[in-house]
Amino acid sequence: MKKISFPYGQTYLDYEFKDEELAGVLTSSIEEYIPKFDGKELVRSALQSPVESERLCDLSKGKQNIVIIASDHTRPVPSKIIIPEMLSEIRKGNPNADITILIATGCHRGTTQQELIDKFGEEIVENEKIYIHDCDEREKLVNIGVLPSGEQCEINKIAFDADLLVAEGFIEPHFFAGFSGGRKSVLPGIAGRATVLANHCSEFIAHKKARTGILKDNPIHNDMIWAAKKVKLAFIVNVVLNSKKEPIFAVAGDLEKAHKKGTDFIASLCAVKAVPADIVISTNGGYPLDQNVYQAVKGMTAAEATVNDGGVIIMLAKSNDGTGGDHFYHQLADEADINKTMNVFLSRGRNETMPDQWQTQILLRILSKAKVIYVSDMADVIVENMHMIPANSLEEAIAKAKKMIAKENITLTAIPDGVSVVIINN
Repeated sequence: MKKISFPYGQTYLDYEFKDEELAGVLTSSIEEYIPKFDGKELVRSALQSPVESERLCDLSKGKQNIVIIASDHTRPVPSKIIIPEMLSEIRKGNPNADITILIATGCHRGTTQQELIDKFGEEIVENEKIYIHDCDEREKLVNIGVLPSGEQCEINKIAFDADLLVAEGFIEPHFFAGFSGGRKSVLPGIAGRATVLANHCSEFIAHKKARTGILKDNPIHNDMIWAAKKVKLAFIVNVVLNSKKEPIFAVAGDLEKAHKKGTDFIASLCAVKAVPADIVISTNGGYPLDQNVYQAVKGMTAAEATVNDGGVIIMLAKSNDGTGGDHFYHQLADEADINKTMNVFLSRGRNETMPDQWQTQILLRILSKAKVIYVSDMADVIVENMHMIPANSLEEAIAKAKKMIAKENITLTAIPDGVSVVIINN
């Protein structure tokens, strides 16, 4: 018997697997990596030795209006560690700088006051200037040109007007942008809705290079890097996290070069070979990434990469914040035929993308390969309306999955953290 703990919200769901049924456990080597320093020292060291860039304290000299793009409540970025170090470095070079922390919500809902406090701590929330980006706030958007995808690129004016624009973030495998971090702070982070929709069009989402761990020739990444360079994102501070959301690696410096150093590091640890199985269990790594179904699609793509055709994916995501969006929910719930919905999406041009279409498209792709049993705190009817099968516990989900497979010698693969791995099929 082998006991495995799966992150679920801020707790864990445990299950003991029989040795003969457990085909494999797919985890990154991140958990085995032992950093030289704690998180604060890692960030501080990265700031002192930036990649292909002057130090932030030197960049800030003579720059009056400085903007720090910070992640929102849906990302586990340890801002309590990163932001104080960035502020200290900026003020070391320019004590009188006018600093704004711009929250990169993308198309997410606005971050609440309590979520800001949880993320940054009371001192920063009380004493620093913070502005929450709203992708629909037209008066705060400015057009900076045409993306490689052909759509107009609109970016938050606060960032555009900055004398110096910098960003914090974290790097992990991303299910269509290749990796998170770096340029994503700008697009989708502080972009207008139309710009995000064009970047996330069905054509690009269906592209073979728009997959986990791929940056080269990825059309979504190409748009993102163009936007970040055009708005003059001058400096980034990105971290890599373990399953406890603790920094184990930090990079700072040039938008592209520092990000590449981070992606090279994480790629060396998180690539794992697929272990095909009838049933694959995955998660979104627990809180804060498993607060809704929308985000949980990311963890499902890891299972998609290794589940047998016609198999069952068990997704564990607390989803205490619900579905993650009305558009996403209704695109699934309002049409019984998932193939019909997919065909509608694929027929739309780059400038005809509907909100949340990309996430729905990926979930439909997953559902066309395997059934999904969804373990969450949501009402069963909501899960059913989204073309998934509800379960209230991991034990119930596994029992249902085995009944659905209905054969001898059923195999299971476990992915304790689906967003931390890049699954290789060759």
